[in-house]
Amino acid sequence: MSTLKKQAARGQDSQVLPKVPVPPLKQTLDTYLKCVQHLVKDEQFKKTKTIVEKFGAPGGIGEVLQKKLLERRDKTANWVYDYWLEDMYLNNRLALPVNSSPAMVFPKQTFRDHKIALRFAARLIRRVLEYKSLIDARMLPVDVARGQLAGTPLCMKQYYHLFTSYRYPGLKTDTLKVDMNTASSTSEHMIVACKNQFFMLDVVANNKQLNETEILSQLEKIMKMSENAEEKHPPFGILTSDDRTEWAQAREALIKDQTNQDSLALIESSICVVCLDEPCGLTPSDTNRALMMLHGGGCERNGANRWYDKSMQFVVGMDGVCGVVCEHSPFEGIVMVQCSEFLMKHVTGSPLRMVQPSSARALSPPRRLLWKCNSHIQALLGASGDRLQRLVNNLDMDVFTFETYGKEFIKKQKMSPDGFIQVALQLAFYKCRGRLVPTYESASLRRFQEGRVDNIRSATPDVLAFVKSMADEGATFTDSEKMKRLKDALKAQTDYTIAAITGMAIDNHLLGLLKVSKELKMERPDIFCDETYLANNHFILSTSQVPTTVEMFCCYGPVVPNGYGTCYNPQPHHIVFSVSSFWENTETSSAVFVKALNESLLEIGDLCNRSAAAASQPTESSQAAS
Repeated sequence: MSTLKKQAARGQDSQVLPKVPVPPLKQTLDTYLKCVQHLVKDEQFKKTKTIVEKFGAPGGIGEVLQKKLLERRDKTANWVYDYWLEDMYLNNRLALPVNSSPAMVFPKQTFRDHKIALRFAARLIRRVLEYKSLIDARMLPVDVARGQLAGTPLCMKQYYHLFTSYRYPGLKTDTLKVDMNTASSTSEHMIVACKNQFFMLDVVANNKQLNETEILSQLEKIMKMSENAEEKHPPFGILTSDDRTEWAQAREALIKDQTNQDSLALIESSICVVCLDEPCGLTPSDTNRALMMLHGGGCERNGANRWYDKSMQFVVGMDGVCGVVCEHSPFEGIVMVQCSEFLMKHVTGSPLRMVQPSSARALSPPRRLLWKCNSHIQALLGASGDRLQRLVNNLDMDVFTFETYGKEFIKKQKMSPDGFIQVALQLAFYKCRGRLVPTYESASLRRFQEGRVDNIRSATPDVLAFVKSMADEGATFTDSEKMKRLKDALKAQTDYTIAAITGMAIDNHLLGLLKVSKELKMERPDIFCDETYLANNHFILSTSQVPTTVEMFCCYGPVVPNGYGTCYNPQPHHIVFSVSSFWENTETSSAVFVKALNESLLEIGDLCNRSAAAASQPTESSQAAS
C-alpha cells in the first residue's frame, strides 16, 4: 500500500465527518404527503392530510418532538443510530435466516475431493486473518462515495464490526455487542462447524498466526473428529435459526449448565464461524446456491451447521457451494461486499497448492465444543428444527440474469443505472398487480459520522405516470411522451436519492419523532396511528443495489409476508437479480415477477433505442439533402 493510502487510512479515525442532520419538520411532512398521496384512496388521503397538518401546526406536538430531536443531535454522534438499530433489527422477533441475514454467493467452486475443499477453506481463513489485520491496524483505504455526489469520504466504522460483533437474543429485544478491544487481536480463535458439530480453531500458536498448511492440517483433524459417532452432540446450531424470543428462552435453559455456558462463550468471542458443509445434493444453479446460503436447506441438509448470531459465517461446501452469511445488524451490504471481494481475489487467484509441510509446527488438536442436553432441550431442538423447515419450504427464490444489456447501455442513454433499474422494478410490479406499493431502497448515510441507511421511496408519482403510459393498451401515448415520463421518473428517483444520502429523507426522521414521543411518555401521536402511516411502512417491495467487481451476487428474503425481496447487481453487459417471496402467500410469485421484470427491461430498452433512432433520423436526412 502506498504511503499516501496508508496516511489516508490512518486518518480515517481522526477525520471528523459531519453529523447526520435533522431535516426541517415542514419539509418532511410535505414530502411524506407527496410520497403517499398516489398510494392510498382519496378519502383516506384527506384524513391523513388533516392529521399531518395538525401534527405540524405551529405550537403543535410535531414542534415539541422536533425540538427534542435537535437537542439529541447536539448530544450524540448520530441522533438516529440507536433508534434505527432497534427498529430495523433488534426489536424484530423474526428468525434471522431469510428474514434478516443477507448472503453473498461465491462462484461455484470445483473441488475434486474434500482435501481440495479444505485447502480452499484454509486459504480463505488465512485471507480472513489478513483482512482482519488490515482492519485492526486501521490500514484499509478510506472508501469514497460512488454514483450520486461521488468522491465524498465515507465513515469506516462498520468495518470495525465485521469480526468483533455478536447479536444476543433477548425475550423482547436483542442486544448487539461489539467488542472494540478486539481491535488489539485479543480474539485468537474461530469456530468451525462440521456435521452440525462445533470446534474451536486457534489461529494463533505461540504468538504467531497459523500458516495455510497448519490451518489445513487442523481442518483435516476437525473433519476426522466430526465423523466420530460416539462423541457426537445434538445439532445445537439449529436453535440460532429460530424466532428470537424462542431462541432467547432456549438460551436461558442452556446456560443453567456450566458446560453450555463455556461453549457459548467461545462462540460469542470468536472471530467468525467457518461452516464446512456436506454436499447438498442439488444442481448448483444460482438459485439453489442462494437458497443454501440463506437457510442451508433445513435440518435434512446443512441448516443446523450454522450459528446465525455471529456476524460473519463463511460457508465452504464439499460440493463447491460457497459464500458468506451475515448477521445484518452491525454493518451494511457494501462492507460485506468489500470483504468478500478481498477474499475471493486472493483465494481464487492462484491454484490451490500449499506451503511445504516441513514448515508446519506441532499444534495441539482443535477442541470440540461440548454441550449438556436434557429432555427439555431436546424438545426445543426438535421445535426449532420444525420451524426452520417451514421457513425453508416457504422461501420462493429466483436468481435471474438479464443478459440483453447492462449498465453500459443505460449510461449511454445518459441515465443512472440505479434509477433505471428501480423504474423497471416498478413497471414489473405494476404489470403483476396493476398498482404501485410502498417501496424500500436502502440509501447509504456513510457520509456522516456512524451513518447507516435511510430509505429511498422509489414508488413516486412520476414513476406511476410512466408505468401507466407503458402499460396502456390503447396506444394513447407516443414514444416521445413515454420518453418524457421516463426522464421525469428518473429525475424524481435521482432527486430522492440525493435527498436520502444527504440525510434529508423522511423515514429516519419520522421514526425519530415517534421514538421521542415514546421517551416523553406521550400518547402515540395520531400521525403514527394513521392507517396511511402503517400501510406505508409495510414494504411490499424491498430492494437494494449490491454491485460487485468480482463474480458473485447478494440475496435476501422479503421483509413482509406478502412482499418481494429484490437485490440487483448491475454489471457492464448484464444485470443479476435475486428475487425472493413466500410460497404461502398467493399474491406473490418470484417466477411471475421475474417474467414481468424481464419484459419491463426489454420494453424500456426498446423505447430508448426507438427514441435514439428517431432523434438521429432528421440529422441523417438533412445530411443526405445537403
